[in-house]
Amino acid sequence: MSVARLLSAALAAALALGLAACGAGGAASPGGTGAPAEERTLTVLAAASLRDVFTDLAADFEAEHDGVTVTLSFAGSSDLGDQVLAGAPADVLASADERTMTRVVEAGDASDPVPFATNTLTVVTPPDNPAGVETFADLARDDVRVVVCAPQVPCGAATDRVAEAAGVTLHRVSEEASVTDVLAKVTSGEADAGLVYVTDATLAGDDVAVVDVPETDAALNVYPVAVVAAARDAGPEQVALAQAWVDLVTGATGQAALAAAGFGAPGPVTP
Repeated sequence: MSVARLLSAALAAALALGLAACGAGGAASPGGTGAPAEERTLTVLAAASLRDVFTDLAADFEAEHDGVTVTLSFAGSSDLGDQVLAGAPADVLASADERTMTRVVEAGDASDPVPFATNTLTVVTPPDNPAGVETFADLARDDVRVVVCAPQVPCGAATDRVAEAAGVTLHRVSEEASVTDVLAKVTSGEADAGLVYVTDATLAGDDVAVVDVPETDAALNVYPVAVVAAARDAGPEQVALAQAWVDLVTGATGQAALAAAGFGAPGPVTP
């Protein structure tokens, strides 16, 4: 073999060895250290009415935090509060009422809650409004099957305040654990009317008809969010991650997403 060919073969071998060495360590971290990003999980417990907004925000959060997976759990706020108090693994709690959050904070299981949204109730019926519901008082008729949230759930407590202020005894045929369950009863035709949040009615679109009634203005639900004690117990890095979620929800990006979904803002948006 000629000298030129020997040199060419040697250079090719050296290049191949160099590339193999670069690939053996895996993808480099954004910081250029060669170490992969640490994989972490952020667990967020949130009121059922926040499902769609928080699911979208979780995708944004994961895109901005390399190696982080956001695990979302949705349910009625009172159930979520019970889970935190029972020691369920969670980093953030976002409830649909201040009562639930106060209960958790007073037990020492969350701190420094921040209000980030407001919501009000509205009356929905199946699209053809089979019972002819036109006013809030119609919900007292014996021929109207009304489904509401259970009293211990924020939307149920709000329903009770509205009914009491209006002096109307609702013809309740079912009390549900979450506002999404109420909506499901109406959209399936199992109920003639239901009281749900404005945001849920907006999301349901043509699956429901909305009956605008002024009586629902008597109840405004404030949504607070807080870092849970379990995150503090996990260490400062987990607290920082949980706080980053709170900052996202209360900041301009989160507030814009909430407003687009029909939520109201409780106060000035944080920069």
